[in-house]
Amino acid sequence: MLELHQIFAKQKKVLFFLLAFFALGWGFTSFKTVFAGLAVGVLFGQYNFWILVRRMERFDQALSEGKKAPSMGSGLRFASGVAAVAVAITWPKYFHLVSVVIGLMIPYVLLLVDRIVFHVKNQ
Repeated sequence: MLELHQIFAKQKKVLFFLLAFFALGWGFTSFKTVFAGLAVGVLFGQYNFWILVRRMERFDQALSEGKKAPSMGSGLRFASGVAAVAVAITWPKYFHLVSVVIGLMIPYVLLLVDRIVFHVKNQ
């Protein structure tokens, strides 16, 4: 489980740089809604990944203690994704819907890239 926390910490650092890039894009380009949508999507996506890490901790702890394993929190993560899309639909003047959806997936794409790089380095 320590490795999962290390992955989460590394991913937070990368996402802070991405958010800074999105802030610069929002401030200096004419694509304000796109960059705002990406930022909102990344924030909700990172929240979803944090929920996953927290639930994986509980799952691992329950298995090690021999208790019944709790759910992985799919419903809460789905509701968070719906909330991000609802923000974009409610305020289309400020947030681009497709960008929000793409932003929601960025943490998971970064996780996949990190795992591929890890396996290439260690083989």
